[in-house]
Amino acid sequence: MAKEFDNIRAFGRYLKLEKALAPNSVEAYLHDVRLLAQYLISTGGTDRPESCSSSHIKGLLEQLTDLGIASSSQARILSGIKSFFNFLLEEQLITSDPSELIESPKPGRKLPEVLSYAEIENILTSVDLSQEHGHRNRAIMEVLYGCGLRVSELTGLRISNIFESDGFLRVIGKGDKERLVPVGNETLQMMLRYIRTIRIHQKPHKQHVDTVFLNERGGALSRQMVFLIVKKHAASAGIQKVISPHTFRHSFATHLLEGGADLRAVQQMLGHSSITTTEIYTHIDREYLREAIISYHPRSRAYQTGKGFKD
Repeated sequence: MAKEFDNIRAFGRYLKLEKALAPNSVEAYLHDVRLLAQYLISTGGTDRPESCSSSHIKGLLEQLTDLGIASSSQARILSGIKSFFNFLLEEQLITSDPSELIESPKPGRKLPEVLSYAEIENILTSVDLSQEHGHRNRAIMEVLYGCGLRVSELTGLRISNIFESDGFLRVIGKGDKERLVPVGNETLQMMLRYIRTIRIHQKPHKQHVDTVFLNERGGALSRQMVFLIVKKHAASAGIQKVISPHTFRHSFATHLLEGGADLRAVQQMLGHSSITTTEIYTHIDREYLREAIISYHPRSRAYQTGKGFKD
């Protein structure tokens, strides 16, 4: 035990004197190393650094996962452990680093907020078409949800890229990549109604003659303005969720997959270069199914307490 404490104390002095770290930072590193030492002892070994293998470090990370420690915190702990073994290598106290090939835990992806179809309908129908910008705002949200566009794709949408007879939009996505996105008849008609009855009376700036959605000065809408439009009408519809224009895109993808759409087709419509990006929506779908079971299965707590539907 004395040898182990000497190594940890020496590491602390190294961090304080040579690395000039603040006391709180030094203590954080030492805390990480002590966690590993405690784990080594708990598994029946010693806490001497030369007794530690990569499997021990992996075991510690698995234990932290079981305890509910976030991946970001695990990554920080592993960073402290790696620094410790790097110090021991420099001091020639060990001949190999057991942490060298261990990758940092990946931070979990936060699932985006998704609106139900009923919530989408409430937002769309809350728009008063008799009010100024009513037709434009309704068309904006119809396109965001009906086509799953990014905000930048919406604000850059061109009239010449609307193929009415074919039911497609040509969209310029990230990296100036073009894709064709199908557009439903209701969404298409709402957009054309805005163009032909409202936008036709505007005087667009020279560079925005072909831009679909204009602000009141004839320029292209900013991303911030689209955000404010969505926020305004979500509040009018009584939506309590914190949403943004991107929420319509998330809802578009989720509802397609819930309805049985092919993942590759959704990938193409969203303009994702990798299908792994699109796969996050399958996690949302599984979460939806999990919540359905919790709410409505006869053996679930929610059902038994009367929160779910009963036949």
